[in-house]
Formats: sequence, structure tokens, C-alpha cells
Amino acid sequence: MDIEFESVERIRAYQEELLRKQMAYLAAHSPYYRRMFAEHGIDPASIRMIDDLQRMPFTEKADLQRFNNDFLCVPREDIIDYITTSGTLGDPVLFGCTEADLQRLAFNEHKSFACAGLHKGDILQLMTTIDKRFMAGLAYWMGIRSMGASIIRVGNGIPELQWDTIQRLHPTAIMCVPSFILRLIEYAEQHDIDYRHSSIRKIIGIGEGLRDQQFGLNLLGQRIHDKWPEVELYATYSSTEMSATFSECEHGCGGHVHPELIIVEIIGEDDRPVTDGRPGEIVITTLGVEAMPLLRFRTGDIAAKVVEPCACGRNSYRLTPLIGRKHNMIKLKGTTIYPPAINDVLDNTSFVGNYVVVVRTSDAGTDEVIVRISLRETVQAEEAIKILKDRFRSRLRVAPEVEILPADVIQQINFPAKSRKPVKFIDER
Repeated sequence: MDIEFESVERIRAYQEELLRKQMAYLAAHSPYYRRMFAEHGIDPASIRMIDDLQRMPFTEKADLQRFNNDFLCVPREDIIDYITTSGTLGDPVLFGCTEADLQRLAFNEHKSFACAGLHKGDILQLMTTIDKRFMAGLAYWMGIRSMGASIIRVGNGIPELQWDTIQRLHPTAIMCVPSFILRLIEYAEQHDIDYRHSSIRKIIGIGEGLRDQQFGLNLLGQRIHDKWPEVELYATYSSTEMSATFSECEHGCGGHVHPELIIVEIIGEDDRPVTDGRPGEIVITTLGVEAMPLLRFRTGDIAAKVVEPCACGRNSYRLTPLIGRKHNMIKLKGTTIYPPAINDVLDNTSFVGNYVVVVRTSDAGTDEVIVRISLRETVQAEEAIKILKDRFRSRLRVAPEVEILPADVIQQINFPAKSRKPVKFIDER
């Protein structure tokens, strides 16, 4: 039986058994963690329970950047695939995957797609890149193959090509960055495509949230639903470092953990675990990774853990939608905000085309936020700025500066040549 449907006690015991195996593996094979154990006088065999992890130091993004090679636990000739992170919080980090790691990725995505109700017979249109050293695109492809469903690797962007593919091959589901759905809908409306009666029945979103902390649709999710109510929306959360995905089921009440693959802690400002249900930083320990396993890695992402059983029958804990990244927190005029809250307003404003949010330090040493947008409708610039600022004050209590630039200028900022994801946030602090 799938461990996610077992009792909470059984799930925890199972994870602790895997944790003990992982600790022994690190002690035998990881130059970085062997050094850490020695420096801190820690016997890895003493880390037997999940609560014991609190005695371990954290692994930081900077550690991966400074000592990248020391995290490798296998000979170079055992690496089958090389991957880099997207570099959201700094320079990209290199990861290697063995054959076993690739099979683990396939298993992860198989379970994640099953959470969204996909099965053999479904056709998934993949609207994200599978090249450019990107782990996610490869994992999606392998996961769909693992479950016996079909995949169409179209890649990101180009609404015309996406709709041509939908009309030719009739996929049942699409996977992409949620804000791109609005571009698909806009293109369909401009070219008389009856998208509401297309073959698409599910949309699986990556990289952007679709729900708020109460699991209702956020502004972006609601806008997609209002335009395309026939499709089911699913959100996911993942990262290269985790080598795992948190996927919503049909009830949309948080992303389910796959207990075979990862242990999650949520910590507060004091670096101690917070009470379940309270937001904090996500800290992960990977299970079963062969090439580059991580122990207590600080993701920088802020969310809360949900432990109540889900109506789908899974008893594994879940994560709420991300509140934001700890390193991207903004203190604007005394109010703490995260970029997703700004994005939510922009994504739900019809006259806003592309946009980028820039944060920098003012002459007074405080955070300064500039929202640069292009306009998609005939609206006076002064009126557009006033409307946006009023909406920001209504939603966030404060309003950033708003600048209007030509669409092609914003487009070039959003999609630089080497980027695998749209760039919507630039931190110059």
C-alpha cells in the first residue's frame, strides 16, 4: 500500500528508518558531511529520530556554492545527468544525478501526477523547457513515462504553437507557469479559438502559486478560473535541491509530501521548529538521494505545515502555498510584504501586460520598490498608475512606485537569453 495512506505513526516510523539509512550513507560517502560531523562532534549513528535532526547544523545555499564538489557522494563516472539550479538566490549550483537518482525523480513525478488524477491514457502538454540543465522538465518527462501516460514536449512560450498542438493532438492536461495561461487565453480570444470546449481538463501549475493561505484561489487562480471554469487547477511546489515535489490533490488543500523522498521541518526566526500550522522557513532533508543528498538544507521559502488528514485519504502532511522567500522579504514603509503578494495584484489587473518588480535600497537605507509594467489596453498612463496604487494600498496597505515602459523592454527583462524561468523579481539590495 502507498505509505501516504498509512497512519501518521507508520509514516513517521518509516521516515525515521530511511533517515537512519541516509545518515549512515552520508557518514560513509559525503566529504562535506563527514567534515561537519567531525567539526561538531556528532556521531551520525545517534541521529535516529526526526527530532534528533535539531542537533544538526543547517546546510545553507552558500555551503553548496563554496563546497559544491564536497557534496558529491559517488565517483564522477557514476553521474548520468548534470543539472544546475535556476540561481534564484545567487549563482547556480551544480547537481549530479546517478541512474538511481533519475529513477527516484521519475517515481516522485509519477506520484505527483497521480495526486492530480492523471493516469495512463492522459496526454500531458509540457509547456516548460526540458533542456538548459533544467531538472524539472526532465523529471516531468520521466514521471509521465513511468505512469504510462503520454507527453508532448512543446517547451515554454509561443501561444500559437501551443494552440496548434492542442488542436492537433488533443492533450487532456497542460503543465506550465500559471501566468502563461492568461496569455494562452488572450491568444485564443483574439484568434476565435473555442478554448473552453478544448480537450484540456486539467492545468498543473509550476513556479507560481494558485491559492492563498486558506486554500482558496488567489487572484491569479481566480482570474484563470473565471475565464476557463471547465478546467481543474493544481499547484505544485518543488526545487532542484529537494529532488521532490509537493503536489495538490483534487481537494486543493496543500501540497502532499511524498514520505519516501523527503523530511520537512518548519523553523522560526529562532531556528527552532514552529507549531504545526504556523508559517516558517522550510528546511528539508532528502531521503534516498545517491549523488548529492542534503541534510537540513534551508530553502529560504516560507510556508506552514498542515497535519490534519486530507479528504483524499492521504495521511502524509502537506505544505500551504508559499508565502514568499525569506531572502526576498521587503520592508516597505513599515509593512512586511513578499513579491508574490505584489504579483497577485498585477496578475489580476487586466490592463497590465508584462511586468517586473525591482527592489533596491533608498538613499535613506530603507527598501524601495519599483513596479515596471507594460500596458495591454488603451488606458492613460496616469489613470493606470492611480488604479494600481489604489489596488496595492487596498491589498497590501502600502503602494510601491509604478513606472510604465514599452512592452518589448519589459519582455527583454522577463526573458533574458540564458534564463529558464521568467524573471519577474530583481533584488538590487
